Amino acid sequence: MTAIAVPAQETRRRFRIAASPGAWLVWGSVTFFFLMLAGIIGSVVVSSFGRRWFDTWLPESWTTQWYGQAWHEFTLLDVLIVTVEVSLLVVGISVLVGVPASYVLARRTFPGRRVVYLLFLLPILMPPITYGIPLATVLYKYGLAGHMAGVVLANLVPSIPFVILTMTPFIEQVDPAIERAARMCGARTWQVFLRILAPLLVPGILAASILVLVRTVGMFELTFLTAGPESQTLVVALYYTMSAAGIRAQQSVDAMAVIYTSMMLVLLVIALRFVNPTQLVARVKEEPQ
Repeated sequence: MTAIAVPAQETRRRFRIAASPGAWLVWGSVTFFFLMLAGIIGSVVVSSFGRRWFDTWLPESWTTQWYGQAWHEFTLLDVLIVTVEVSLLVVGISVLVGVPASYVLARRTFPGRRVVYLLFLLPILMPPITYGIPLATVLYKYGLAGHMAGVVLANLVPSIPFVILTMTPFIEQVDPAIERAARMCGARTWQVFLRILAPLLVPGILAASILVLVRTVGMFELTFLTAGPESQTLVVALYYTMSAAGIRAQQSVDAMAVIYTSMMLVLLVIALRFVNPTQLVARVKEEPQ
């Protein structure tokens, strides 16, 4: 038999990108969106470090003085302290109220259970401005708005349902037989909840807390409608800085925007580190034998 030599070039696999026009359109749109987003964010970041920037691709020189100017001019330290205080209060109260409510919805069957669950979801599904204006009107009527108490109460409206939405799947994944065994050994309800369920629900509580923290820091509508001069969070202070009357350097406003964006990115990275997005909708149940 005669061996036939095959050129090495022909033995190599040839790969070519083949896709339908619809796929090219989708990927092209996604690429265009990310390029536009990177351009917008990049221009703000570059502006926050530039001295003068008019008709050139890059500023004439670079400086970090705008960050120091923004820190002092806009009293960012006080704003950050208020932001942290409001966020921690909202997270703590939401967890204390939302976790027991999640347990009831996950373990108890009662008439109207689905309706109650839907009512809890409404503040998440509806735009905050739709219920924010009536809510702010009530808070101003009773003298709560304009202070930190009003900001916290307003942010609790979507935060508690968010904890319930996050925690209910976690509680459903815990085998009820563990609770029954603890009760058979003489444990009371609060002992079962604190000593048996709480350690098992720590990942879910941590996930819910981080997500509520991110949501509260970025919540503009409810905070804007209920905040006063001494209770503004960072996102509301940024809005007032951009819209207030007077002459101020655009670079200092951009520096403040970069600080806010960096803060949100750090929170989002931490949230994605501890939270699996599929856990928010997954409900693990035992299949019937």
